Amino acid sequence: MADSVRRVVVTGGSGGIGRAVVCALAAEGFGVVALGRDSGRLAALEREGRAHGLDVSARVCDVTDEDAVSATADALGPVSVLVNNAGTATTAPLRSTGLDLWEGHLRTNATSAFLMTRALLPGMLDRDHGRLVYVASTAALAGTRYTAAYTASKHAMIGLARAVAAEVAGTGVTSNAVCPTFVRGPMTERSVARIVERTGRDRAQAEAALASATPLGRLLEPEEVAAAVSYFVSPMARAVNGQALTIDGGGIHR
Repeated sequence: MADSVRRVVVTGGSGGIGRAVVCALAAEGFGVVALGRDSGRLAALEREGRAHGLDVSARVCDVTDEDAVSATADALGPVSVLVNNAGTATTAPLRSTGLDLWEGHLRTNATSAFLMTRALLPGMLDRDHGRLVYVASTAALAGTRYTAAYTASKHAMIGLARAVAAEVAGTGVTSNAVCPTFVRGPMTERSVARIVERTGRDRAQAEAALASATPLGRLLEPEEVAAAVSYFVSPMARAVNGQALTIDGGGIHR
């Protein structure tokens, strides 16, 4: 069944990948609502959208808070696409990973996706149309050193995406994930800064170290990830469900 609802919700929508997804889907004619916690960046995104004639709005919402998510879902009304993009990343050896760090990653990277999906999926099923996209990571498919909390939380996100895909199979709703390697943006900038601080390398050397982790030999651009999200949202992907698309130039095969 076709759905006349053209509203998209993007969590973590004010910077990096989220911002690129907001702009890409708004350019395709969707009305896009960006959720985040930084009111200043959200307001700037709204102004930019209006300046380009795009239907972009923003709401402050802590997507790790159950009550805030419920209130936001009620205020939004029908939603046809949910992009779970909110995330955080901090590196630490396992022995130095405190419980707060561990639980913070699970809450931001996985629980937020669970809460948003649980709030918006029923309406999609009622209308027999919807797209759920989870912005995970190559860390959701393979572990790396010093990323126990991040890797576990992204594995949890992939598990959620696949469990939801099994529940919606045979309906007009799909659930898929994108798994990019390091992407140019605020999160990677913080990783570069940590490498500089801990190793004494300069910024160019630190970025090159991250880029060398995949066959690409470079960082991904946010727009490349947004293009993958756009595919999963498109009518051409209506038969694709429960998939995790790796975006790393061929480093991981699964």
